[in-house]
Amino acid sequence: MTNIIEVNNLAFKYEESQDFYTLDKVSFHVKRGEWLSIIGHNGSGKSTTVRLIDGLLEAESGQIIIDGQVLTEDNVWEMRHKIGMVFQNPDNQFVGATVEDDVAFGLENKGIPLSEMKERVADALELVGMSTFKDREPARLSGGQKQRVAIAGAVAMRPDIIILDEATSMLDPEGRLELINTIKTIRDQYNLTVISITHDLDEVALSDRVLVMKSGQVESSSTPSELFARGNELMTLGLDVPFSMRLMQELNQAGLKMGDVYLTEKELEKELWKFISSM
Repeated sequence: MTNIIEVNNLAFKYEESQDFYTLDKVSFHVKRGEWLSIIGHNGSGKSTTVRLIDGLLEAESGQIIIDGQVLTEDNVWEMRHKIGMVFQNPDNQFVGATVEDDVAFGLENKGIPLSEMKERVADALELVGMSTFKDREPARLSGGQKQRVAIAGAVAMRPDIIILDEATSMLDPEGRLELINTIKTIRDQYNLTVISITHDLDEVALSDRVLVMKSGQVESSSTPSELFARGNELMTLGLDVPFSMRLMQELNQAGLKMGDVYLTEKELEKELWKFISSM
């Protein structure tokens, strides 16, 4: 797979007088069609990084390449058409009187013909399971429904990349899991590249690769399995230790020798059945 995003030696501070860099020589890439999770404590530079990629902030130095083009002041609006951004609080993104109007807003600004606009809006709402809510006021929706509408608005624009800036953090566990599965479906259907800023283990587990940020720098890049295998160290990175890893540690201490390679709950269940069957 080719790289759809390349970040090279990115440096950024919010004020010239600031005596430290929010981002200090950050470099990484994102492959086309990949799901990259970015994790780290508050202040580690996660959200600043994606806002630079989307052109909402301008780097002091370094380079961002999107789909083969260097991001500049001259092409920032063109580059934004390739990116759909969903923030933590969807209320800040709503502009339409109804759900349907809101999803159509970006398409109207882009000058999409009416017939195509209606088709795109209908497809996007169907994809996130919100078709029956098209005439509702966004303010009257639940948190999970609002995030689905925000995602529909991004998807309707047919971007190559969707960025989720802690988009699931305000939802309850059930709503969070439903939204994550919706994103997975959209990604598979449209071959979207997904970047998610998150603290949620289920979201991290679904991704192809995890970037850990610490004090404005990239601490590591690994698969979710490699990351989860770091065990109790995860708590120092802003994540909880996954339930399956905690259980494996206890089983190892009990002498069952489950190893230290991360297993999902389903995989661990199969291993336990194998162990029981061999007794």
